[in-house]
Amino acid sequence: MVGRDELVEVENVGTKKSRMVPKRVLAEIIEPRMQEIFAMSNREILKSGYEDLIASGVVLTGGSSMIEGIPELAEQVFNMSVRRGMPLSNIGGLIDIVNNPMYATGVGLVIYGTKSSSGRKRNFSRFDNNIFSKVTQRMKQWVKEFF
Repeated sequence: MVGRDELVEVENVGTKKSRMVPKRVLAEIIEPRMQEIFAMSNREILKSGYEDLIASGVVLTGGSSMIEGIPELAEQVFNMSVRRGMPLSNIGGLIDIVNNPMYATGVGLVIYGTKSSSGRKRNFSRFDNNIFSKVTQRMKQWVKEFF
């Protein structure tokens, strides 16, 4: 899916300098690794015996799911429909920040943790300044690290 002349800017490790690299080179590295990950996941599904119960397909989350062509590759490996998952966030005030497949697992774990911790259900609110501040600051750090 990558054109021969397409380039991407890549930062060098340990320096702020960057260089232009053909996208095809990166694709030739990334595609086989993603294929391996999907194949291992598919083997685990088959080993579990639940493959016939997956009626609606596979949902991909995480930043790598946003790479162009990844859902199509996953469809080939899993032999079923695949889509990108978006977080369904009920954490007030963070929806604009975390409305991205990159944060779907993290948001899900936060929601799960609030419902499961010590058998008590706890809802985050806009007024829970301590946890809200911590989560917001960490999300901002993640965004700065990647962009």
